[in-house]
Amino acid sequence: MAETDLTPSHPVAGTVASADGDIVALARACLEDMKAEETVEIDLVGKTSIADTMIVTSGRSQRHVGSIADKIIQALKDAGHGRVRVEGMPACDWVLIDAGDLIVHVFRPEVRGFYNLERMWGADRPMERAAG
Repeated sequence: MAETDLTPSHPVAGTVASADGDIVALARACLEDMKAEETVEIDLVGKTSIADTMIVTSGRSQRHVGSIADKIIQALKDAGHGRVRVEGMPACDWVLIDAGDLIVHVFRPEVRGFYNLERMWGADRPMERAAG
């Protein structure tokens, strides 16, 4: 297994782009470490102001979803990204982690299939092409 660098970063004013990249890389490393499944990263720049990146992933069970979310939340906190908001932890069917410029959705597979966020936010949306 490849070793992943999880060294906390401390963003400096004026380095927002690199800080955003660091937070996404941190989340990716957590997902890989926790064996999250079918991870999809969606670039939201120019699509919405809610975030720059959305990650959608799956856990095999409610317990796996909760463990994945806990790992990401703790890693973000340890790295100094303290403004993390979380929804859905008690049920763990779908956990939303909002870390500012990064949003992570962790689903059970059945729930993910029902909401199909990748299709809603994907680059191939006809409404986006028509509006542009």
